[in-house]
Amino acid sequence: MAESKASPRVEIHPWHIIERGWRPESVRGAESLFAIGNGRFGQRANFEETYTGDHLRGSYLAGVYYPDKTRVGWWKNGYPEYFAKVLNATNWLDVRWSVDGEEVDLAQVEVLEFERILDMKTGVLRRRAVVKLRSGVTAVLEAERWCSMANPDTAAIRVRLRLDREGPTVRVAAGVDGNVRNEDSNWDDAFWRQDGAETPRLGQGVVANTTHKTHFGTATAMDVELQVTGHSVVPSMELAPARVDAVWEVRPGAGETVEVVKFIGIATTLHHPESALRAVALYTAEGARSAGYEAGLAAHVAAWEAIWDRSDITIEGDEAAQQAIRFNIFHLNATYRGDDARLNIGPKGFTGEKYGGASYWDTEAYCLPFFLASHPEQVARNLLLYRYHHLGRAIENAEKLGFSCGAALYPMVTMNGEECHNEWEITFEEIHRNGAIAYAIYNYVRYTGDSGYLATHGFPVLLGIARFWAQRVNWSEARSAWVMLGVTGPNEYENNVNNNWYTNYLAAWCLKYTADVADWLAGAHPEALEQHTAATQFNREGECRDWRRKAEGMALPALEGTRVVLQQDGFMDKEQRSAADLRPEERPINQHWSWDRILRSIFIKQADVLQGFYFFQDDFDTDTHRENFDFYEPKTVHESSLSPCVHVVLAARLGRMDTAYDLYLRTARLDLDDYNREVYQGLHITSMAGTWMAVVEGFGGFRVREDRPEFEARLPEGWKRLTFRVLFRGRELQVDLSHSGAQVQVLEGEPLEVRINGEVRLIPGR
Repeated sequence: MAESKASPRVEIHPWHIIERGWRPESVRGAESLFAIGNGRFGQRANFEETYTGDHLRGSYLAGVYYPDKTRVGWWKNGYPEYFAKVLNATNWLDVRWSVDGEEVDLAQVEVLEFERILDMKTGVLRRRAVVKLRSGVTAVLEAERWCSMANPDTAAIRVRLRLDREGPTVRVAAGVDGNVRNEDSNWDDAFWRQDGAETPRLGQGVVANTTHKTHFGTATAMDVELQVTGHSVVPSMELAPARVDAVWEVRPGAGETVEVVKFIGIATTLHHPESALRAVALYTAEGARSAGYEAGLAAHVAAWEAIWDRSDITIEGDEAAQQAIRFNIFHLNATYRGDDARLNIGPKGFTGEKYGGASYWDTEAYCLPFFLASHPEQVARNLLLYRYHHLGRAIENAEKLGFSCGAALYPMVTMNGEECHNEWEITFEEIHRNGAIAYAIYNYVRYTGDSGYLATHGFPVLLGIARFWAQRVNWSEARSAWVMLGVTGPNEYENNVNNNWYTNYLAAWCLKYTADVADWLAGAHPEALEQHTAATQFNREGECRDWRRKAEGMALPALEGTRVVLQQDGFMDKEQRSAADLRPEERPINQHWSWDRILRSIFIKQADVLQGFYFFQDDFDTDTHRENFDFYEPKTVHESSLSPCVHVVLAARLGRMDTAYDLYLRTARLDLDDYNREVYQGLHITSMAGTWMAVVEGFGGFRVREDRPEFEARLPEGWKRLTFRVLFRGRELQVDLSHSGAQVQVLEGEPLEVRINGEVRLIPGR
């Protein structure tokens, strides 16, 4: 069956995502929108019961992947041998119903009523359907589930069925199924080896699988019970090589409730010895059952309440905007916990298989600011440590391309530090990702004040990246400048260009910053610098001099007679058009134009030059910001999910509030309104962090400068009030902005100096 690309229709509500009415053509999209997770694992919003209509079944485990062998038409030297795929893991959802032998399957029965609600405040997914079977029996099906935020190895499902008459026999099978495959597979490989299933006692079952090649072991256990109007019924157990089911046959009276409660325990070799996986999973599921469904739910809700206390944003006067920002914050927190430096933030999270589920530069450029401001400091630190632990692989990646002496090229796409992306113009040319990782270190230290991180972990990463930039440039006699040839900037509608301004500017900044850090270490942490020097053969005097010379002489294309910097050499050779000139039927151009035509056009996929103006805002005056924004924004088609948020921040700073608001809705409601008609593939998790940037940094004017936070209210006309919290250097700040002014309070911590709408104030502590 062909994939359904219809967009789900959701209602506007400040805390809920609501779908009413049965639309089978939009099931795939709804499975993405209503997905849930707890940072350790998650799943698409598949139905618990049998569903034979078009859908994508997916349950995913953080950090568990498979190296799917690369499939390309023309192999180039240096290509990675595999693309890392997030794995569709053991399915623990199943609670299948049949009534007098007729399967309850929404694709086969008449659906009279249908409602699905994701409660973002509590992280609970609920669903209700009223169906009429071919036999004429009417059944009411209610389902509720959650992935525990309080205990990240557990989940629970509660499903209820009521019939409108007495007499039919109801068969229920609640199971765990290890017979799963990825829809996204290059060669249709089976990614899992099935290690068997067992049932230690009635109502309990466990399935164990191991990935081929990467050898991740997993065990998924259930402990399940069934009641008919409060009376427990003992199941029989059915066992298959990779599946276990608890089965009941009951004959409820008219209106009586058949309730199944299923407790799940998950264990992987990321956290437990392989020999203990089954026992740990079973113990976890049994413990959840012993504690009880309501107690587990209460703990889960309390954990979400604590998360929302520090990360919620309230918008008065615009319910669509309010729903959207909470939707984005919900999925960011459902995707990443921050308690394990081996994990990162996949662009689809637990909502789909596209992009392989691996980490991109999105983490450093877009996600880090959200986690810095809304989570304890260690969470952002773990994101940096993820790259520190992969430094050796980054050096290997660079060596494969001919670089030497410890030069490091971080991967465009990775699970374990090894590059696994195989489009030449992305893998080997979109090297600006190196600069984003260096900038993230700078951003973390600027924000937290944790300069000690530079001594312990930050400097080796900066050193490897600086050595890469120093070797990647070459001297041009014709220009009397250092040039960087054959690159791709953030605008992927330009490939293999020379002197991409953003890449060159970022490289020059990185070279200077690394030299400054080395000099600072010499004074502040000489022993640490000595250790790094011995480990890397670092020549501080010679290398820093070389870096500064290359940074100062870097080629930076500019449009003569203006303040406009040029995206790359030859940019003005293109036909100068505006995105407004495109006919609606041509949009998006990546679905209607040939790649050749796109590459020759002026149109920009996402912020490129303006990405640099976002990072380095204090390097340019307001007039320069304005001229470059007015030059590039009209040429930008925003066909990357990462594009609108950067433009929101810049437009708000320039007072272009109508533009800022329009682009905010595009980034915030990208998935809810399915702007790109691709939500069926999964959500845009990393761009959701850009939505937070748009609100807090754009409309809230938040930034850190001279060791103090700054806020400047720039609210859209329809917004009456904007409030959010920020964690900053041991304090928790409450920020309250309106058109009439701004207030900042320290809810917890020492007094703090803050700049509010241009005025420096000392905020008392509490």
